[in-house]
Amino acid sequence: MEVKVIAFDADDTLWENEHYFRYTEELFCSFFQEYGPDDQLLAILNDTGRKNIPLYGFGIKSFVLSMIEAGLTITQGNLPAPLIEQMIGLGKEMIEKPIALMDGIETVLSTLQGRYTLIVATKGDLLDQERKLRKSGLAGYFHHIEIMSEKNEQAYLKLTHHLAVQPGELLMVGNSLPSDILPVLNIGGHGMYIPYHITNVHEQAPPMMDHPRCKQLGSVREILQHI
Repeated sequence: MEVKVIAFDADDTLWENEHYFRYTEELFCSFFQEYGPDDQLLAILNDTGRKNIPLYGFGIKSFVLSMIEAGLTITQGNLPAPLIEQMIGLGKEMIEKPIALMDGIETVLSTLQGRYTLIVATKGDLLDQERKLRKSGLAGYFHHIEIMSEKNEQAYLKLTHHLAVQPGELLMVGNSLPSDILPVLNIGGHGMYIPYHITNVHEQAPPMMDHPRCKQLGSVREILQHI
C-alpha cells in the first residue's frame, strides 16, 4: 500500500461507545412498557432517529431529541413532563460517561506515529466528540481532527484534498462499513474494517465482501500485522 495517511474513526474504534446507547434504549423501553413490547417501542425510536438524522445529525443530543419525539408518538402527545426530564437526564449521563479505550489502541498509535500521518475522521456532535477526544488522552497522536456531518465519498475527497494526498494514499480504520469503509474504497482508498460487537441500527450493512484494498480484522492490535 502506498499509504501516507491513516484515518481512525472515533466511536467504537478508538473507544467504546455504542453500548451506552443500548443501555439507554433499554431504559427508554422501560418507561413505556404499558404501550407495547420492546421491539415495537424500539422500532418507533429507531424510525424517529432515522428521520431526524438529516436534521440533527448524529450523537447524543440528536438521540435525546428523538427519544422525546418517539415518546410523544407512543403516548399520542401525552408524554408526562417528568419523563421528558428523565430523558434529558439520561443524555447528560451519557455525555459524562468515562472513556474506555479499545484494548491496544495506544500501542498501535504510538507505533504508527512518525511513520504515517495519523488523523481522526469521525462524525457526530462537535462538542461531544471534542470532549471525548480530550478525555481519552489520545489527541497528541493525531495531526488532524475531522468531525464530519456525514461520511460519504465527497467528504473523504474533501479530506484528501485538505491533507494534500491522493485518495490511494489514505487508509481508513473503522467499525462501520457504510460510513468508514465503503466510501473510502469507492474513491480509491484503503480500508481496515474492525467490526464492533454491537452495530448501531443506522450503520448496519450487508457483510463485507473480499476487496483487494480492504482487510477485515478481529481487533485494533492486528493493524500492526498489516502495515
